[in-house]
Amino acid sequence: MFSASEISRAVKILRAGGLVAFPTETVYGLGGDATNDAAVARIYAAKGRPQFNPLISHVAETHQALAQGEFSKQAEKLAAAFWPGPLTIVVPRRRDCTVSLLASAGLDTIALRVPNHPLALALLKSVDRPIAAPSANASGRISPTTADHVLQSLGDKVDMVLDGGPCSVGVESTVVQFRDGKAYLLRPGGLAREMIECVIDEKLLAPPGEQSLHSPGLLASHYAPRAKLRLNAKTPEGDEAFIGFGDTAFGPYSLSQKGDVTEAAANLFRILHDVDATGVTQIAVAHIPDKGLGEAINDRLRRAAAPRDIT
Repeated sequence: MFSASEISRAVKILRAGGLVAFPTETVYGLGGDATNDAAVARIYAAKGRPQFNPLISHVAETHQALAQGEFSKQAEKLAAAFWPGPLTIVVPRRRDCTVSLLASAGLDTIALRVPNHPLALALLKSVDRPIAAPSANASGRISPTTADHVLQSLGDKVDMVLDGGPCSVGVESTVVQFRDGKAYLLRPGGLAREMIECVIDEKLLAPPGEQSLHSPGLLASHYAPRAKLRLNAKTPEGDEAFIGFGDTAFGPYSLSQKGDVTEAAANLFRILHDVDATGVTQIAVAHIPDKGLGEAINDRLRRAAAPRDIT
């Protein structure tokens, strides 16, 4: 259980332009004052993150998000249905938006979310300003789902880590953009596409084919362990470590022995961390059905297995 004194200390750090890692239901975020250009720049520097890759601004309540972005009726409907929750909504910035343009990577849009975690919400309510918070790990590496993961990846680059235990969802938020009257799925994540489409009563479109990245997590190589990944494997080869799913098991690692994609999503990054820490050079991963949260899992695995653009 977190204490009021810990939150008070974290608030002081954030208001002074420092960085605080904190848990959400998806993954741990590396938080900085989204209205402070210098604090946002520190987030990019700590992660080694390309500055064309925008950040999600987290707020405690929906009305705070509405003050920063221009929400269509469909966007408001999604916010009402799923916030707090693992959904990020990308909308045009309001003219009086207080979030740093650096957090939006210079774009005319803003990515906003109300997380569903008691510690995150307590922090956001206390600091009373938008907090930019990408995943609290070195850019391109495996996302953190525990406080230890944050410390292993970032060390003294973060001023404080609030430990709220393991993240319950375990993959990043789903990102939906509303633009020109249409809804786009920019990134599959912790909220299944089918649930979103049911609320807005329309199909989510593929992302617009533009060079600018309107969402975090769209780099070709991302979420990567140091070991190379081989996907849709039936059995391990040579000295490969094997991560199973369902009744596919060769060793101690399984995303879900009962073949549950929700359980697999919660376990994904933790197991990748655990296997990578053994020092293996190759990891084989069993086939994951591309349904429900399986879409998000497969998106992360494909990016983790892509040719590396990270160091």
